[in-house]
Amino acid sequence: MDSRLIDILVCPICKRPLDYDKKAQELICRPDKLAYPIRDGIPIMWPDEARDLQAATLMPGEPGQQTSSHAD
Repeated sequence: MDSRLIDILVCPICKRPLDYDKKAQELICRPDKLAYPIRDGIPIMWPDEARDLQAATLMPGEPGQQTSSHAD
């Protein structure tokens, strides 16, 4: 990904700078805890396409995570 593009892109929600995760091919917004994907070299800056970093760090049973209520 072009470093000049990374320098001008900001989070569409909070307008703060993003961190580039080369391995994951994502642009990370630390304040909003969102990761925007980069597909075929193109950053996808739609909030509904972003991965929620907070949800990814929650363990089963922690507050803030939905649990299944299916009866067997």
